[in-house]
Amino acid sequence: MGTARREALARRHRRLHHVAHRHLPRQDPLGRGGDRMTVAFIGLGNMGGPMSARLIEAGHRVQGFDVAEPPRRALTEAGGIATTSIPEAIRDADVIILMLPNSDIVEATAEEIMAAVTSNAAPAAIRDAAHASPRDAAEANAGAIHEAGVRDRTGAIVVDMSSSEPLRTRALAAALKARGLTLVDAPVSGGVARARTGKLTIMTGGDSADLDRVEPVLSILGTTTRAGTVGSGHAVKALNNLMSATHLLVTSEAMLAGERFGLDPEVMLAIFNGSSGRSGSTENKWPNFVLPGTFDSGFGLRLMLKDMRIAVDLAAEVGTPDPLGQAAADLWSLAATALAPTADHTEIVNWLRKAPR
Repeated sequence: MGTARREALARRHRRLHHVAHRHLPRQDPLGRGGDRMTVAFIGLGNMGGPMSARLIEAGHRVQGFDVAEPPRRALTEAGGIATTSIPEAIRDADVIILMLPNSDIVEATAEEIMAAVTSNAAPAAIRDAAHASPRDAAEANAGAIHEAGVRDRTGAIVVDMSSSEPLRTRALAAALKARGLTLVDAPVSGGVARARTGKLTIMTGGDSADLDRVEPVLSILGTTTRAGTVGSGHAVKALNNLMSATHLLVTSEAMLAGERFGLDPEVMLAIFNGSSGRSGSTENKWPNFVLPGTFDSGFGLRLMLKDMRIAVDLAAEVGTPDPLGQAAADLWSLAATALAPTADHTEIVNWLRKAPR
């Protein structure tokens, strides 16, 4: 075959190859365009359980871990894969979601994630990273992560959906970045009922590109609002709960005073909800959990107090006045001491009824 003939055939092959591949869908490591993702979900409690179930219903592979056996069993029954360790849960994960009680546990979990990445990484990559510049070390670790079966920073992102401390979140993001992992924060509001229906309010913090990559997962769980850089979601979540708790406390004081005067509670709520005193407490908490006497919103009183303390600590750290917030946190602390450890946050009304005048 002559040279000209061979060149013509080669050009034709390249042209056909280009046409064939031009119409193939690009595979996105985080599932945009309908690809199924592997999601590691750490923390399968009151909120994590229904949230992970929604991801399963949406067609994603969920590998979950919880220190307790019943939540793991519930995940299996929902169609997920229950694991007995964090390293097992994060294996081959595209997204690693944390839904844990506080920053201490989040940081301990992140240490396990980083240790798993390091222990499974190729020895040569670890050796090279140990003697490299910080930037080169991060790149070497990212490659080791990929070899270990945990996707590198272009795929796996750690999403902290817990109510964590914002300044500690920023520090943790830096520590994870040094290991080739990315952290964004995405705490939620809405309680168990909205977790089940996928109507949570999700407050996110992180780089826009990173948040774009996890949006397909978060959108299954609720509506996202971008608060700013990493840690911003945790900051605004704590501030929101400080406001919510203060609303509930003063609403309860007003409701009890009105009842003692002889006003009908339902009439009071109707008037408040059509007036400037309206809040989530008058529209939701009092009519749905207090008046019926169920006190089962699904959000614990001690968890609310934890978020309030995060908020007042943040105010102290940035140097803004917070006398009302501090006073509200002190009153909620008294309620937490007096009520059962498992008390729902709406039970503060019961404490208030018995509080000394």
